Amino acid sequence: MSHSSVLGSFFAHFFLLSFLSIGGAATTIPDMHRFLVESHGWLSDAQFSAMYAISQASPGPNVLFVALFGWQLAGLTGAVVGMIAICGPSSMIALAFEYFAGRSPQARWPGLIRRGLAALTIGLLFSTGWVLAVSVDHRWGAVAVTVLTIFLMLKTRVHPLVLVALGAGAGLLGLV
Repeated sequence: MSHSSVLGSFFAHFFLLSFLSIGGAATTIPDMHRFLVESHGWLSDAQFSAMYAISQASPGPNVLFVALFGWQLAGLTGAVVGMIAICGPSSMIALAFEYFAGRSPQARWPGLIRRGLAALTIGLLFSTGWVLAVSVDHRWGAVAVTVLTIFLMLKTRVHPLVLVALGAGAGLLGLV
């Protein structure tokens, strides 16, 4: 594929994903993985997961992983194209929603939409977690760390940074 056709395909797909990114771009990770890794082979599982992890560990907006994917495909142009594609449509929808919701502050429909989208976001985030875990957890130690982390997040009030530190420690010890 030529450079421009890769960029065009990347832009078109991420533009459409922007309409589905309810709860943030991370909710569309499963389809991004399917598109970039499985369908086109532009990234490996390891690259995809590493870029996502690096972007989430970096300061700034949590959508930076899209810029990293674009950078891997086409350098700075790819990073800019990816960010415009994923942020443009969803930003316009959010602005329009807030504009119309603000015009009728007593209306029930904005609250109903927000509550309905919250449930959808939770489901999309679970699917994102599944895709990321399956793409990197290949040994029993990694699976055990993932399951233990999920359990601790759901059942205790352990600070997430403690869990990150424990995961890093497991990595340093060679358990994952």
